[in-house]
Amino acid sequence: MKRRNFIGLAGTVGGLLSTFPNTLFGNDKLIYDKYGKRSDRQELTADVVIAGGGLGGVAAALSALRNGLRVILAEETDWIGGQLTQQGVPPDEHRWIESHGATKSYRDFRDGIRTYYKKYYPLTEASAKNPLLNPGNGSVSKLCHEPRVALAVMYEMLSPYISNGKLLVLLEHKTIAAEVTGNKVNALKVHNRREGQVYMLHAPYFVDATELGDLLPMTGTEHVRGAESKSQTREIHAADIADPENQQAFTVCFAMDYVKGKDFVIEKPEMYDFWKNHVPPLTPSWSGKLLDLKYSKPATLVPAELGFHPEGHVGKTLNLWNYRRIIDKNNFEPGFYDGDITIVNWPQNDYMLGNLDGSEEEFNFHVYRAKQLSLSLLYWLQTEAPRPEGGYGWPGLRLRGDIMGTEDGMAKYPYVRESRRIEALFTVLEEHVGKENRGLVLGKKSGYEAADFYDSVGIGSYHIDLHPSSKGNNYIDFPSLPFQIPLGALIPKRMENLLPANKNIGTTHVTNGCYRLHPVEWSIGEAVGLLVFQALKKGILPRDIREGRSELATFQELVRKQGIDTKWPTNQ
Repeated sequence: MKRRNFIGLAGTVGGLLSTFPNTLFGNDKLIYDKYGKRSDRQELTADVVIAGGGLGGVAAALSALRNGLRVILAEETDWIGGQLTQQGVPPDEHRWIESHGATKSYRDFRDGIRTYYKKYYPLTEASAKNPLLNPGNGSVSKLCHEPRVALAVMYEMLSPYISNGKLLVLLEHKTIAAEVTGNKVNALKVHNRREGQVYMLHAPYFVDATELGDLLPMTGTEHVRGAESKSQTREIHAADIADPENQQAFTVCFAMDYVKGKDFVIEKPEMYDFWKNHVPPLTPSWSGKLLDLKYSKPATLVPAELGFHPEGHVGKTLNLWNYRRIIDKNNFEPGFYDGDITIVNWPQNDYMLGNLDGSEEEFNFHVYRAKQLSLSLLYWLQTEAPRPEGGYGWPGLRLRGDIMGTEDGMAKYPYVRESRRIEALFTVLEEHVGKENRGLVLGKKSGYEAADFYDSVGIGSYHIDLHPSSKGNNYIDFPSLPFQIPLGALIPKRMENLLPANKNIGTTHVTNGCYRLHPVEWSIGEAVGLLVFQALKKGILPRDIREGRSELATFQELVRKQGIDTKWPTNQ
């Protein structure tokens, strides 16, 4: 079979916005040749093939594209955007995000979100003039917004490259196999999940930006799963015994609004009785049943009370309604919204009874049960949750599948907190970024910073936040220090042309807890796209860029020129 270059093909981006019956760039899910005819090509070639269209995948594509590379981006769902869109999670960011601590392109993306609302939505005068507009005024982030707006802005950023033929986006294309020779990946086989075609994607470089590190076992890349032990990593918060199956909970998120006086109570979920009575088997123990407003406070594990009220206040406790609220109706002209819209990604719908990185059957089994948990939580809120003023349930809570772009009302893909991780040239340990562990290593109680990596290609910040695990660990949540992203953590020990761009970099079970959030994933992906560009330009391997002093300095200068800080400001 003759291999053909993909230049001249139109990018397929079907499913951009369900309000449009056709896509903005051609008919849904079809690939066309330069004469506008249906292509029967089964082999496509680019400079880099990116598997996974999440934040890391999109950022890797953008940085490669703006430096002239040709990119194929294959995403298994019909939305790009990962955590922000298909998983429905408003951004988890650090407190300095409005001024620094993220790449220029990530800040451009955030600016694009606000511009989108100001251009197309009927904001109040005060909201329209607010340079720091937070559409949902959610307490979790300075920029809580709808998944579809993030999706639209990402496509705005990618559209020029789809137009000039440098980017081919394959939606609903899942990577199912790889061709590998020795230390190199030759091709990926992707399956069109809607229409059944199979394509072989060829490139000098491949990027694993999947949510679960799917390419690692597929390509024979050495990798780690689950929790390492203290004896392996010397981390003070590591497990006593290593266990690949000990992984963080995942969550199937959903959106809902509230219309007072209406009845939107769903049919009782099939597993409601199970989830209503479920007590998480955790150590230290959970504070009671999962479907309750009690939980274990993450930092202390002390039992604590949460509040819930879709219209009012709940005292000094956190009102879960406001936590991940993505639309605050008061930001918009009176009457435009029936009520606020919030995303449910709470302690009560963390799924702890299994992992997603097994077989397809196991994946589907656990996702079904996790969806049942989320539906059971909604039903409980509608019918049995205690009201602060007395009584039970809010029947006016309405499941908003249209916000998530699904018929069942659930997110398109689970919110994944932990992935397979490469065995990297360098692994980030708790002693490098954890505040307490760093202090012990340095023999100091204060006045110290995270490790200064000589090969830094980005920065980030977030506390180390491990949700309850599938093997019974309760929250592990403690402070970290503003950190750097070392190039060595982005390069596998052996494989030469496969690079990670998601939660699959060289971290541990513990340090993944601060490297897994939105702006860090974006920064990782952007650095990886530039790494591919530099390797191709120089005709050398990524490891050679790291190991050569002049090559590394040149690459870091390129990174900085393209808006990526490699160090935090002093006295941060």
